Amino acid sequence: MKTSPTIIENVSSPMLRPALVLFTVLTLICGIVYPLVVTGIGKVAFADQAAGSLIIHNGKTVGSRLIGQEFSAPQYFWGRLSATSPMPYNASSSGGSNFGPGNPALIDAVKGRIAALKAADPGNTLSIPVDLVTASGSGLDPEMSIAAAYYQAARIARERKLSVEAVRAMIDARQLTRSMGFFGEPRVNVLELNLALDQKP
Repeated sequence: MKTSPTIIENVSSPMLRPALVLFTVLTLICGIVYPLVVTGIGKVAFADQAAGSLIIHNGKTVGSRLIGQEFSAPQYFWGRLSATSPMPYNASSSGGSNFGPGNPALIDAVKGRIAALKAADPGNTLSIPVDLVTASGSGLDPEMSIAAAYYQAARIARERKLSVEAVRAMIDARQLTRSMGFFGEPRVNVLELNLALDQKP
């Protein structure tokens, strides 16, 4: 038995209008109103974070507090390794190497970083902190542990003709505490610390 087209039209017409109205209302709410409200709240309550936590130096944007940068010159602090490709700290390719602790490639990378640290500061007898020889899971870590900063203080002091005490004081002054008092560990932002070094007379 064939269904009459008239019956189909009579059944569909009452359903079409509410569907279109619902589609339009949800599009306005979810596609326009909600994004505008959330963006507005973000800009008012979290202006710095909503703008990307950018670091402005001498009127120029030099980076973000959330994304690391590569430093290799001996007069600068070196941050964590980055396993992103095709270049370190590539924000569009965030991720770790996924190498296990026994992977030869990881072991070679650690040995290479240890060799570089020792070559840059042969007289340093301190234990090398693990975050100076391993990459973070994101590959974008902008911070390092206080121990990692202290380890490099003697090299920085020598290269910049400063006292070790002065360099350590700069580290202490920029130390970030645990989030909410118990999340994470005390740390320091590498870029902000290096910018402070460049401003040191």
